[in-house]
Amino acid sequence: HRSSIIDHRSSISIMKIQAAGITSILLNLLGTTIAFTVNNSFTTTKLRESHNNNGQSWKTTTSLTMALTLYGSQGSRSPLVNWGAYEAGVPIEMGDLTKNPHPFGQIPCLTDGDDSDVLVFESGAILQYVYSKVSSDDSMSRQAAITSWISWANASLDPICFLETPQGKVYDTGLKQPNKRIDTLDKILADKEYLVDGGFSFADVAVASYLLYVPQFFQGIDLSRWPNVVKYMKRCAERDAYGEAFGSNVQQYLVA
Repeated sequence: HRSSIIDHRSSISIMKIQAAGITSILLNLLGTTIAFTVNNSFTTTKLRESHNNNGQSWKTTTSLTMALTLYGSQGSRSPLVNWGAYEAGVPIEMGDLTKNPHPFGQIPCLTDGDDSDVLVFESGAILQYVYSKVSSDDSMSRQAAITSWISWANASLDPICFLETPQGKVYDTGLKQPNKRIDTLDKILADKEYLVDGGFSFADVAVASYLLYVPQFFQGIDLSRWPNVVKYMKRCAERDAYGEAFGSNVQQYLVA
């Protein structure tokens, strides 16, 4: 388990009023109040619309659904799942670790309140599942690009960022040395702010999370040989949802 500039996002504030077993929810949107009720078995969350730096809308979640339950901690990879969920407005709550259903007893692990048969483990698979909740908003080509980058982050970037012993213990990072794959990533980011056309996406959540773990665990590391990657890392770390997921102290350290 491996353990500012504000992104412009519009928010819909939610106020709950408990009455006679019914939750009344008032949404204040652009000065207009809309009221409706749902059964108390549903979990609501703050809904938001995210925008990339060009002002384009990324995703908006407007439906009420039972929350995903994430079993994890700040010292694991689970915050990257929180980051993705917060960006997309997908309801998510933290589960009781004493009831963690992961078959190997590890974290992160995720269950879905909408489908009791769903059990997802491994951070990349979990991120893919969270993305599936909103992926219908994207074109097929964008979906393909996002899922490819999520897989790349786990299969290729992770072993570069974290060098492990045969026993699985991290002892160093490969980013202290030249690396052709990171050279290529730096070239890709030379003329774009984010990895996939159309603005910030789950692809950036996956890739930036691993990159941003490195200066946290290997403080003082020099990544200046990849200037576009460094700018990209800072751009992603400055996002509100990153600070919400990883903590304001981590965010402030990374963007300082």
